[in-house]
Amino acid sequence: MSQGYTVAVVGATGAVGQKIIEKLVERSFPYSTLKLLASKKSAGKQVEVNGSSYTIEEATPDSFEGVDVAFFSAGGAISKALAKEASNRGAIVIDNTSAFRMDKDTPLVVPEVNKQALHEQTGIIANPNCSTIQMVCALEPIRQQFGLNKVIVSTYQAVSGAGAAAIEELTVQSEAIQVKNPQPQILPVKSAEKHYPIAGNVIPQIDVFETDGFTFEEHKMMNETKKIMSMSELSIAATCVRVPVVTGHSESVYIEVDNENVTVNDIREVLSTAKGITVQDKPEQQLYPMPYFAEDEDDVFVGRIRKDPSNKKGFHMWIVSDNLLKGAALNSIQIAEALIEEGILKEV
Repeated sequence: MSQGYTVAVVGATGAVGQKIIEKLVERSFPYSTLKLLASKKSAGKQVEVNGSSYTIEEATPDSFEGVDVAFFSAGGAISKALAKEASNRGAIVIDNTSAFRMDKDTPLVVPEVNKQALHEQTGIIANPNCSTIQMVCALEPIRQQFGLNKVIVSTYQAVSGAGAAAIEELTVQSEAIQVKNPQPQILPVKSAEKHYPIAGNVIPQIDVFETDGFTFEEHKMMNETKKIMSMSELSIAATCVRVPVVTGHSESVYIEVDNENVTVNDIREVLSTAKGITVQDKPEQQLYPMPYFAEDEDDVFVGRIRKDPSNKKGFHMWIVSDNLLKGAALNSIQIAEALIEEGILKEV
């Protein structure tokens, strides 16, 4: 009988790390030992988890001795420096950064879509981009029933996807904008030459631009979707936009299926029975997904489902989810749960 796993959370003081800890407790994940790791700056801080006090430790290679599962959410540089150190010491790493997502030997997993890919893991599993996760959750049930040939997505992404500093910047600017003095320093990209206010604004750039005019975030969505859904030839394009919302990504998604006889009700019925999906699609009652109501909710919400007026195989829909939960922390926990269900993570 298992006595529980030794679990490490890297980036335990960050927004996603804190959500991972919350979900470990909320979902009764069977851990016996919890190691909370962060930078040297945060080491020594006390954190209470489920009535017990824990001391934040500095993340080093030796931190992972005896660890069964390590959740990484401290940025790509930390993952590149320490994820393989952890896996070399026997831990299965579930990484929330882009460090390994497109590595051919690293499974990129959304359990509702491609849980079987976990059997290909060799020590590191990548958690996809937050905006990708919620979209493929909605697309996969449709693909299974009706096929999928084309995807065009425009995202409306919350500032929490850019970290705590971006949330603070939105908060400060929301007051400063009244006197026309927002003083942007973080968005769209902290390392970029120019910064723009997010309060009262919409920024059509997330991450750096690449040579083809798409941003790195847009390439992540396109490439990750193909990898997760095992559809290397899928026609897909993305435009990723930052909006002045704290939590909850929204997406306008256009798809084309195989059969022109598919109806809106067919799409609704398939999605309404899909795991982790809540359909909110009653326009006559003004019922549709909104990030305000999706915050702190586990599901992916889908609405505004309608057939394209010029293409009988085309459909439009609106997809919303809490980017810190299903888009990050929850999906990570579900990966760990699936490792147990699939017998990959052995009882201890």
